[in-house]
Amino acid sequence: MPHGLDTTSAASPATANGYVLEAAGIRKAFGANVAISNASMNLREAEVMGLVGDNGAGKSTFLKILSGSQPADEGTITIEGKRVELRTPADALAAGIETVYQDLALVDTMDAAQNVFLGRERSAAGLAGLFGFVSDRKMRAEVGELVKDLGVNIPSLRATVRSMSGGQRQSLAIARAVLWGRRIVILDEPTAALGVRETAHVLDLIRRLRDRGISVIVVSHNMQQLREVADRVTVMRLGRTVTTRDIASTSVEDLIGLITGAVIPDETISTP
Repeated sequence: MPHGLDTTSAASPATANGYVLEAAGIRKAFGANVAISNASMNLREAEVMGLVGDNGAGKSTFLKILSGSQPADEGTITIEGKRVELRTPADALAAGIETVYQDLALVDTMDAAQNVFLGRERSAAGLAGLFGFVSDRKMRAEVGELVKDLGVNIPSLRATVRSMSGGQRQSLAIARAVLWGRRIVILDEPTAALGVRETAHVLDLIRRLRDRGISVIVVSHNMQQLREVADRVTVMRLGRTVTTRDIASTSVEDLIGLITGAVIPDETISTP
């Protein structure tokens, strides 16, 4: 199968079963070390899904597979009813998935628009574009409209990332993901090392993504924050998905118990 979307498979839109992403039986090994052996997730349209687990549970490997950073050894991934193979980040982007890692991948010496369009610059019109010149005006206008729509608070579109706070940097990275990730945005510990006020702003930004119809996967160790923003939560333990629960009906204590193995998943109360 070629990389990216498999156009030969039968397409069924997300509205048919409510799922924009279905990952099943995902396995990944590094030599003799099996990182994940049976990871799965069903992500609904316009949903915030938490992904939790202890260190070594397989969250990072699962995230890298969904973002195209590492190919799975086994298993299937379906986006809006179409089977995909995610072997590179470009494959994930073609499938409408954009990932914001903890390091944010922002360039300190560049401004907001330059960072959002880094590697994907808008060409200038006419002969200037033919000679490889880019249009800063066009990019700033597009980014300006996006940050206003999302309520992203940055000093200026011309301000360098170096001059921004941690929360402003995170918000800018999320805005970039929204521009390029048409269906799904994956956030890896988006509130790590942020203060209370900036954390609240990032959580509100995640809600805004859901309101725009974007599905969001949030990898986090903070159970209380997930209860504030997530619709459901998928729990991983020892390289396997153990359950997916509605967050509103699951206590922090139960989540911790599922993560540690102290609570045995009860399929009668877990959400399929």
